[in-house]
Amino acid sequence: MTDTPARLLTLLSLLQTPREWPGRELAERLGVSSRTIRRDVDRLRALGYPVEATLGAEGGYRLVAGAALPPLVLDDEEAVAIAVGLRAGAGHAIEGVEEASVRALAKLEQVLPARLRHRVGTLQAATVPLTRGDGASIDPHTLTAIAGAATARERLRFAYRAGDGAASKRLVEPYRLVSTGRRWYLAAYDLDRSDWRTFRVDRVSEPFATGARFTPRELPMGDVLAFVAQAVRGRQAPAYRVDVSFAATVEQVAAVTPAWVGVPEPGPEGTGSRLRFETSETLDWVAVRLALTGLPFTIHSPEALVAAAGAMGARLAAGAGTGAGEASYGARERESPGTWGG
Repeated sequence: MTDTPARLLTLLSLLQTPREWPGRELAERLGVSSRTIRRDVDRLRALGYPVEATLGAEGGYRLVAGAALPPLVLDDEEAVAIAVGLRAGAGHAIEGVEEASVRALAKLEQVLPARLRHRVGTLQAATVPLTRGDGASIDPHTLTAIAGAATARERLRFAYRAGDGAASKRLVEPYRLVSTGRRWYLAAYDLDRSDWRTFRVDRVSEPFATGARFTPRELPMGDVLAFVAQAVRGRQAPAYRVDVSFAATVEQVAAVTPAWVGVPEPGPEGTGSRLRFETSETLDWVAVRLALTGLPFTIHSPEALVAAAGAMGARLAAGAGTGAGEASYGARERESPGTWGG
C-alpha cells in the first residue's frame, strides 16, 4: 500500500482493535516494511494518537487512552451496528443519554454511504424491540433532521399536528431538542407567529432543513429546560405540585432525577435535601420515578401521590408472593405516611 494517507487510516483502524499488534504482522497486513510501520506510527503520534510500543524482537504496538477521543475508523459492519443501536435508542426518550445519542446518530448518518444507510433502514424496519419506553415512539430520521438543523443553525420546515388534531406547516429557527424522559420536545422560534414555541417531536413530520442560516435569538428565561418545562406545564392539566424530601445530599438527588423537574435544595439544618416540582404526568409514573432514584424519600404532597405510592407498594409486596410483605408495608406506612424506601 503506497498511498500514505490511506495506509495511515488502515493502520489506525487496526490499532483501534483492543489488542497488541506485532510490528511484523502490521507490515505484512499493509504490504510495507517494518521501518515504514515505525515511521507511520510516529506520524500518528504527531497527530495526537497515543500509540504505545513494546520493546523486544517482536516489538508490538497498541492504541491507548489519551486526553481526547481520537476520530474512530469503522468498517462497514461496525458502522451499521452502531447506527442501528443508536436509532433503536433514539426512537424512544431514553433518559440520561438521549441528547448525546441523537447528536452521535446525526453525525454518523451524515457521513454514511448510501449503501450503508439503506442497510441500516432495512434492519431497523425488520426489527421490533422487545422493550420500549413508555413515551411516544419517534422516527429517528425526524430526530436527526431536527438535530442537524439546530446544530447547523438552519431554518427548518415541517408539518405539525396539534393536540386537537389541527394540522399546520411551520417554519422555525430550531434551538434545542429536549427530552423529559418520556417525550421529545423542540424549542424553536416560530417565524410565522413571531414567537417562541415548543413542539412535541412525535407530532412532527416531513422535517426539511432549508439551508437558510440564522443567528440564534435570546431564549426566554435563558434556560431551555425551564422554558420547555413551563410550556409543557402550561398546556397540560391537571398539574400536581410535588414536594419530596430525600435522605441524601443535593448532589446525589440531582444525579438521579431529570433536570427538567428542577434543582433540589438543601434540607432544614443541612439534613438531606428537598425537591419541589410541578408535573402533569400520572401519579403512578411519578411514584415509579421516585422509587427508581434508589434513595430513601418522603412524600409530603400531594396526598394523592402518597396514596398512589402506598397502593403501588402494596401491589409490589403482594407480587413478591408473601402476605407478610404486604402487612409489613402497611405497618411502615402507618408509622410514617408517605415514606417510600428507595
